[in-house]
Formats: sequence, structure tokens, C-alpha cells
Amino acid sequence: MIHNEEKLLQRIKSGDDEAFALLMEQYANQVYALVVRIIQQREDAEELTQDVFIKAYEQMENFSGRSSFATWLYRIAYNCAISHTRRHRVPHLSIDEGRIAAVRDEDIEQMEGDLSDHNIDALMEAIEQLNAEERALVTLFYYEQRPITECAEIIHQSESNTKVRLHRIRKKLYLLITHSKDETEQ
Repeated sequence: MIHNEEKLLQRIKSGDDEAFALLMEQYANQVYALVVRIIQQREDAEELTQDVFIKAYEQMENFSGRSSFATWLYRIAYNCAISHTRRHRVPHLSIDEGRIAAVRDEDIEQMEGDLSDHNIDALMEAIEQLNAEERALVTLFYYEQRPITECAEIIHQSESNTKVRLHRIRKKLYLLITHSKDETEQ
């Protein structure tokens, strides 16, 4: 985080483009990482990242400070990336809800405790098969290590709903990984 970010934000609201460039520099890699994980296309992610900063600059007067600047910026990035995937109808794997519900928490814990190099590769492949909103939540919570409260704010959900969605995603990942293992062993 930039030291004295509040002063920097005040300078930006006063029209200081140089201050905005400093803020962009600070957050560019994180915003790009979130966008590319959601949309899974590097070229489009670069363009969308620029769009995120343009929107942030244009909407800077709307930033009230109720959340951190990072949360506000991530919300813009999330919305841009999800809109992009909806416009481009990016395909994703669908799993029957009954199969997801049948996964036991013990199975997930065992899998997480057994993360060998092979399982990590399978986990990365499984994450790529999630839908854009699920990839976004995995990115925010696990990669970016954002707290549940911030994740919920970014994705416009309640904290309890966000926790449920993360739990469901873990079950889905378990199914994708075990299915991948089954295919490899055959």
C-alpha cells in the first residue's frame, strides 16, 4: 500500500494526474492479475486493465472512502471482467448441484492436506475450469488473500453468501481434481 494513500487520493480528486499515475503504478499488477484470472485471456486483460483505470479515474469523485481504495478499485476490475466474460460468452464447465452437495468436508480436507506437485497442477487446471465469478472469488480470497468482508464487498454479496460460495467452490474443485485423477489413472 502506498504510504499516505489518503493524501494521494485527495491530490487526485483535485486534478493531479501525476498522483493518479503513482496510484496506477501501485495497483496495476494486482488489477491485471485479477482480470487475467477471471477472463483467461492475456491480450484482453491488458486492455481491460487500462479500462479499469480509466473508469476509476472518471469515477474518482464517487470514491467516498467507506471502503479502502483497493477494494473500490477491485470492485471496478471485477465488474469490468465479469461484464467482458458475459459479452464474450466464455464457456465454463458445469457440474450437477447434487454431485457438489454430496462431497464431504473430510474429502476436501484430505485433498488439501495432500497437495503434491501433481495435485497442485490438477488444482490449477481445475481453477481454469471454473466460471468467471468463481475464479474471481478464488483469486480474491486465496491468491490475493483478501478477507471475506472485502471479498463480499467486491463481488456484491453478503459475507455469509460469500462463505457459502467459497465452500461450494472448494467442493467443485475437489470434484474436478478427482475426476482429473480418475482419467489419468485409466
